[in-house]
Parts: sequence; structure tokens; C-alpha cells
Amino acid sequence: MARLLGPAQQGTVFSSGWRAPAGGSAEVVEKATGARLTTTGLANPADINAAVAAAKAAQPGWAATPPAERAAVLRAAATVLDQARDEVAEWIVREGGGVRAKAEFEIGAVADEFRAAAELPTRPHGVLLPAEPDRHSIARRVPVGVVGVISPWNMPLLLGIRAVAPALALGNAVVLKPDPRTAVAGGLLAARLLERAGVPRDVLHVLPGDARAGAALTEHPDTAMIAFTGSTSAGRLVGATTGRLLKRASLELGGNNALIVLDDADLDLASSAGAWGSFFHSGQVCMSTGRHIVLASVAEQYTDLLAAKADRLRVGDPWTEQVDLGPLIDAGQRDRVHRIVTESVAAGAAVRTGGRHTGLYYRPTVLTGVTADMPAFTEEIFGPVAPVVVVADEDEAVAVADQTEFGLSAAVQTGDTRRGRAVADRLATGLVHVNDQTINDEAHIPFGGRGCSGNGSRHGAEQNWAEFTEWQWLTVRETPARYPF
Repeated sequence: MARLLGPAQQGTVFSSGWRAPAGGSAEVVEKATGARLTTTGLANPADINAAVAAAKAAQPGWAATPPAERAAVLRAAATVLDQARDEVAEWIVREGGGVRAKAEFEIGAVADEFRAAAELPTRPHGVLLPAEPDRHSIARRVPVGVVGVISPWNMPLLLGIRAVAPALALGNAVVLKPDPRTAVAGGLLAARLLERAGVPRDVLHVLPGDARAGAALTEHPDTAMIAFTGSTSAGRLVGATTGRLLKRASLELGGNNALIVLDDADLDLASSAGAWGSFFHSGQVCMSTGRHIVLASVAEQYTDLLAAKADRLRVGDPWTEQVDLGPLIDAGQRDRVHRIVTESVAAGAAVRTGGRHTGLYYRPTVLTGVTADMPAFTEEIFGPVAPVVVVADEDEAVAVADQTEFGLSAAVQTGDTRRGRAVADRLATGLVHVNDQTINDEAHIPFGGRGCSGNGSRHGAEQNWAEFTEWQWLTVRETPARYPF
């Protein structure tokens, strides 16, 4: 099969075909080396406005397309992805800085999202309601219209497709604005997968852009909803705008997720889960383990095992070397991670291992002596840092775990699953796992967080019906009714 990306895509966006946008172009660089990989178009508000207008015009025809045909496009996209697996993995590794295993995980998850979305159009669209004999009364789900999707850089293809695929499946048109730091992996690849799968012209638009483009998409009067994944601070701005404009918003935001280690846990397995939870993709995942809350009687042994695992991890160029962790996404993110570490140490924490970097490569770091007033406890780190917090018992563990504005994911390690379930029942999070780590996601589950982690379980196969459609009440009389006047 021919490669997905070629000269026609350089310096362009996907909007009424591949074209150069008014906003100009930007270089796409390899995160590990800084080398130029290609160029991409960079949309400005005028480009966004044109895309929304075209999407609005195309949406009714797409909604009228037979459900089986819409489903076939999504299944075909999964097939195209399977065939282009190596090319897609290369972009995820080189443009995003992830290792090959992360790329393979993301590709598999995207294929699952396509196939799960393909099941939606052929499900029942509503219910027949009770009515008098000569009248039909139907409650049915109808598309919202044009859906704006704003996606992040850390899992760029997955976190875009997670909204794009079900929105398309249910008859909406979509304008996707991926983060420009991963414009190819998060945007152009998505466009090419669906273009080859047969999505009709103007039903999908993909326009990498900065915050101005995102604001234009959010504020446009013809976007019926915005599906946003990103930081809590940016999500607040999106939520404020959509609230003012009385349009729907799906907000999947940050997390400061706790792994609770009880005193009867298998500490080797618990530390393995903890290392994966904090260090997978260098901690640049919203579900990463941000706090290791460990009962005092096992804290020293757990910390020894966690630090030993961190020391063994290899950090380097994920495209040319066999490594476990690649570079952080950019210098700003590296500096933020290092600030959190250094400020926490200044406040009394200790670096058990790591705490240093070379360029964008940050060593896996374990901090001990972390308390609730330190940045390593209060902030979402989004880097390969494992803060260890020691508590006296499980009651204190639950209290400390919930001592955050976030409420996305949590995990409990224990030798007694009943005890683990009892602790899980007390945690105020959207996701919780007993004898596992905090990074878990599947295409069919209700995914979302509480508090500052978002506005509910907005993603997942069945949940997408509520997210990307509206109820409409339809009545039909066999003969017109007569009224008193």
C-alpha cells in the first residue's frame, strides 16, 4: 500500500481537500533530535470559519447516509490503519517522542475506537412511546450537527479519534484541531485514514493550529459542541466559552492520580504497577500515577523496589535506540517538571533517584518525604516523577488520595480484593482499579473524571450516544387533529 503521507500533504491542512491554509505553515520536528521531518499547514481563525461553514453544509447529507454505510467507513479506517501500521508508528515515535511500545499501544487503541464506533449507527436510534391509536409518538436520537474536536499532543491519534470516530458514526460533521506539536500524528494521519476509508468531502476537516484557532472553533456559532481533551486550565476557558454560548462541551482534563499500596500487597507486583503508572510515556498521560500513597509498614521496602526499577529504565532516542523512555515533548514541559521536583526538594522532599535531565531526556525520578503542601503532591506533574507519600493506615490513605481537586483515576494494591474493593468504593474518581495501575482505557468503557478532571464519563461506546446526539420527540398523526380554535 502507498504511504499515507506524501508531497500533497506537506504544508497543508485537510479542509475541502488538501490545501495550503491562510494561516501559513510550520515545521514538524523530531523531538529526540530537533531534526526537521516535514512541514504542516497551520490554520488561523479564517481557516476555521471556512471549515465550519463547509462542514455545516455537508452534515445533513452525511446524517442521511444509511447507517450501514457510515459504519462501513469506520471499519474501513481501521483496516487502513492496520495496513499502515509501520508508517503510523514511525510518526508517533519521531514526532511525539514515544517509544515503539507506546506507539503500538496507541495504534491498537485507535483501531478499537474505529471498530467500536462502527457498531453505533446500527443500534436502535430511539423508542416508541405510548400514544392514542391514530398517533405515533417517537423519541429518537439525532446528530448534534457540527462537532469541534480539540485534541492534545500526548496520545495524539487516539485522543482525537476517540471523539472523531463516534461523532462521525452518529451522523455529525467534524472539525478537528490537533495540537501543532503533533500535527501529523494527531491530525494529518487521522485525515488520511478516513479519507482513504471513504469519508465524503467536507464531512471531516483537520486543521492543526494554535490557541487562536481553538478559540475560533469554540466560539463559532455553527459548532454545536466542543469535545476538548487537554489541561484543566485550558478546559476552564473552553467550558466558560461554551457555557456563555449555551453549547455542549465534553471536557476530559487533567489528573493527579493516586496508587494506594496497602500493607498486605505483593510489593514486587505493586512496585511494577507503580513504575509503569508513573513512567509510561515519561509520565505524559492524564492517568499517570502522580502520587504513591503507601502504608508506613511497607513504605521503605516499596520505595526500594520502585527506585530499583526506575534505575534500570533506559532513556534515549526511541527511533534509533532500544529505550524505555524517550524525550519530553518540549523544553517548556521539561522545565515545568524540573521546577516541581526542585521546589519539592526545597520544601523537604528527597530525591531517591533521578531528578536530573540532559536536554529533553528526564531520568525517571522517585521522591520521598513528600507531603501534601509540596508541588509534587498538589500539581499534575506530567513527567516521569513518582512522589511517595507515607500514611499510617487505609483511612489516612483514602483521605490523602482524595486531597486533590482532580478525580480521574486511582488504583489500590492489596492481597485482599474485598479490602481493595472497600477502599475503591471510598475514592472520588471516575476510574478505579484494584491490583492494577492507574493507566487503563478501553474503547467500550465509560471514560471520564470528576472535579477538575472533567465533566463526567463522556467517552466510550454506549456513552457516545448521549454525547454526540440529541433527543428529538417526533409525533405523526394519520389525520390532522381538530382543535377548539
